[in-house]
Amino acid sequence: MEKKAPNMILAVDVDYRDPGAMVAGVGFENWSAPEPEQLYLSKIESTLAYEPGAFYKRELPCILTLIEEHGIETELIVIDGYVFLGGEQKPGLGAHLYSALQQEVPIIGVAKKPFKDTPSEAELLRGKSVKPLYISSLGLPLPEAKNLVKKMHGDHRIPTLLKRVDRECRKSPR
Repeated sequence: MEKKAPNMILAVDVDYRDPGAMVAGVGFENWSAPEPEQLYLSKIESTLAYEPGAFYKRELPCILTLIEEHGIETELIVIDGYVFLGGEQKPGLGAHLYSALQQEVPIIGVAKKPFKDTPSEAELLRGKSVKPLYISSLGLPLPEAKNLVKKMHGDHRIPTLLKRVDRECRKSPR
């Protein structure tokens, strides 16, 4: 289920299995798609230890390995996490990924929990949920990023394809 698809959107997630990790990506061309067109998996033999305030140091190499191993060309990447952190807008995983990709691929961060001082503009309610998602972006305006995430398939808080990529990285053999 691999091919290069430059019009594709890529959603990624990582499951840590000390000392390594499994990283998954789902590729899709339509924001309202219920199923991915592509599924990518990469096993990472060794990762860095978690460092508070510098999560990107652990997760970024995993995402870059997935992209490189599968020769993925994408027009946009959706990550599980933040592009910018809190009110200070400190660079998060998404900002570091954007830089690593030479600022050529827009990044949307979708976080389930607020980071300290996350601005209210980041909040997005989906479906019937009263608990928001926290959206951040780089390479496209925040209102556009929020609209795209809102359009994603699924009646619940977490879009279907984001649940799927989470499930894929967790269910893969350890």
